[in-house]
Amino acid sequence: MRPRTALQADIPTAPRKRDPMMTRDRVLRAGIVEFCRHGYIGARIDQIAKRAGCNMRMIYHYFGSKEKLYIAVLERVFGELRLEESRLHLGHLDPVTGVLRLVEFTMDHLGRHPEFVALLGNENLLRGKYLRKSQVVPRASAPLLEAIRDLLERGRREGVYARDVDALQLYVSILSLCYVHVSNRYTLSITFNRDITEPAWLDARRRHVQQLVLAYLCSSEPSARSPFSNAALARLT
Repeated sequence: MRPRTALQADIPTAPRKRDPMMTRDRVLRAGIVEFCRHGYIGARIDQIAKRAGCNMRMIYHYFGSKEKLYIAVLERVFGELRLEESRLHLGHLDPVTGVLRLVEFTMDHLGRHPEFVALLGNENLLRGKYLRKSQVVPRASAPLLEAIRDLLERGRREGVYARDVDALQLYVSILSLCYVHVSNRYTLSITFNRDITEPAWLDARRRHVQQLVLAYLCSSEPSARSPFSNAALARLT
């Protein structure tokens, strides 16, 4: 063994410290990829460890089991969605702007995060078996419904919205309108011989959904537009 030089002797040789938070984050991000590609049943812990640059023992140390890691992955992607939704500050926006922003954000978020759409599809195939075990996701979703409820109530008080709409019904409708062209983008593009992932098509889709939602909220009857809805709908022309 070669002797250390005087310069080398002055350099401390402290062991490299492990950062638990960074390791945990790498495992979660690797888990998102693996569970998206193979679903819960087909996902393999050894592949997640390989992608995360750690060993399997470390994954079990931080998460306990494959099931708990999967639930943590679901909580991560739902948590990111809810966090970004909270940054819309819907309570500070007028009712029309608030609904328009919510539609725009929902569509853009799903488009930017196909992993969320994939995980959602996989978990629905399992009938929500693992998401049901999370207390984090339902708790984090409550503020969004409250913000939508506030938007709708203010819209009715100000004479902008004519309908008494349930907040959850509205959100599920918005999510549905913003979801299917992402979840079914490949089959829809082939079926209709049109690339529905093109920016121009997506811009038109966003505008179309905004018009549908506002037209519904502003009309008291399905076939008749209420007089005060013209100003709101004019925001989209």
